[in-house]
Amino acid sequence: MNMHSSVCTLTSVSLTPRFRPVTPRCNQQNSCAVRESLVPTTLKEMEDNPVAEPIVKQSEMTRLERIQRQRALDKLSLPQFEAMCQAQGVPDLCRSATKTLQLNIGLYCNQACTHCHVESSPKRTEMMDHATAEACVRLMRSSPGILSVDITGGAPELNDQFRYLVTQARCLGLEVIDRCNLTVLLEPGQEDLPAFLAANKVQVVASLPCYGPTNVDKQRGAGVFDRSIEALKMLNALGYGCSGSEGLQLNLVYNPGGAFLAPAQAALEAAYREELRGLYGIEFNHLYCLNNMPIKRFADSLVRQGQMEQYMQLLVNSFNPQAGPGLMCRDTVSVGWDGRLYDCDFNQQLDMSLTDVSGLSTISTAIFESDRRISQRQTATEVTEIVPGIPNTTNEEDLGPNSNLLKSIHRSQAVPDQTKSLTVFDIASLAELEGRRIRSDNHCYGCMAGSGSSCTGAAVAS
Repeated sequence: MNMHSSVCTLTSVSLTPRFRPVTPRCNQQNSCAVRESLVPTTLKEMEDNPVAEPIVKQSEMTRLERIQRQRALDKLSLPQFEAMCQAQGVPDLCRSATKTLQLNIGLYCNQACTHCHVESSPKRTEMMDHATAEACVRLMRSSPGILSVDITGGAPELNDQFRYLVTQARCLGLEVIDRCNLTVLLEPGQEDLPAFLAANKVQVVASLPCYGPTNVDKQRGAGVFDRSIEALKMLNALGYGCSGSEGLQLNLVYNPGGAFLAPAQAALEAAYREELRGLYGIEFNHLYCLNNMPIKRFADSLVRQGQMEQYMQLLVNSFNPQAGPGLMCRDTVSVGWDGRLYDCDFNQQLDMSLTDVSGLSTISTAIFESDRRISQRQTATEVTEIVPGIPNTTNEEDLGPNSNLLKSIHRSQAVPDQTKSLTVFDIASLAELEGRRIRSDNHCYGCMAGSGSSCTGAAVAS
């Protein structure tokens, strides 16, 4: 490893007081780079690389097709996630007080990464509008327990509502996190973006799955590594990631480049720091290690390579009950671009929204609850087979005249069609969601495998 010393120099930038956001314009002092857009390169790669496109295009998928694709994991005869949690003593999967409001404000992106769980690309048009953004701000004001607003996408900075949401959240004294792909800082029209982030003390959480170009470009697209390094240097020049620069946090994100788990976070962070500092003079605060979820584009890749069953078995075998208390879905609410509410961003991509069951008829509610008991009873046997020593003490129940109907309802907590997805327009405060049961499915194994995985990296210290 190259051990050249490096000094992270702070550029003199006039930062506004903490809760008075501004929108600075680019000037010579900020050294903004102007580059050609990455979009044409990404579109060309999408034509050449079938992994960048879903097996069935999202626009052509019916609701049933989406459910079948998302639940393909059920065919692997693995124990259901919730039953495994119960068997391993994981605390009940219920929502606590919300601390983080995560906003996915659009799926448009200048990249089309092979692991992307939201299948973002320059072809996506789903974007949050101003009315929905205003409703999100209203919830920020009415939910005093909120500590941070986590803005993601797509490339969230390319949405017109991004800067509005940042400035409004900062005015309320909330921490703001920008989940940034780095290359967006070099897109035409975004020349003042680095200075805007710094002026508002936005925490940047930046994707960089390796400290070398080969793996990054393979996963994220041609030329992405070089652009990412340039963007990181721009952020360092503004004080991001440097000691002594209060409030300018720069955290990097690693995710595996294949069907394996993230390594120990502390050791990999040390390697990243040594390589990036030695080779490029780059500084950062922390590295977050995330596991890839077996959904969307990464799931498509696993299916094409015949590795889905192998990967799911790896997740199940690596189940770590110690990661349970730190699951991000316990205190995070995810908001989709259309305002619908979810327990997490992964559930959002699988259309597993928070629902209003108050409007269900008595028979529908009874069928739903009975089906959940059937599912839990069946999967208890599966857990016993895989985790020896766990007794299966549940007795069969008389299902009565609704037996065939109950058995036909989709397993894994699928909600009957009569339910209504909750949106930011339906609730007065996020406190209304406290105590609700978290919706789970087999993809949730990804958050419990190895050291665990959350939006802030490993859930268990390594």
